[in-house]
Amino acid sequence: MTHRFIILLNGELKTYNDYSAIPLSFDNVIEFSPSIPEGPHTEEQHTDLDGWNDKLKELLKRETK
Repeated sequence: MTHRFIILLNGELKTYNDYSAIPLSFDNVIEFSPSIPEGPHTEEQHTDLDGWNDKLKELLKRETK
């Protein structure tokens, strides 16, 4: 499964699979679906998974509407 991030940008829905490709500003976050590997997870995977909450918060700060 790949990541799926959908944003509203200038009235159009844009889909991204790479978090780093999302523009610095946009209208709204529509969908935030990072892929989660099946468990059990390693400590490294737990660290990566824990970071998605911070990434969502960052995206929400970048919304313009």
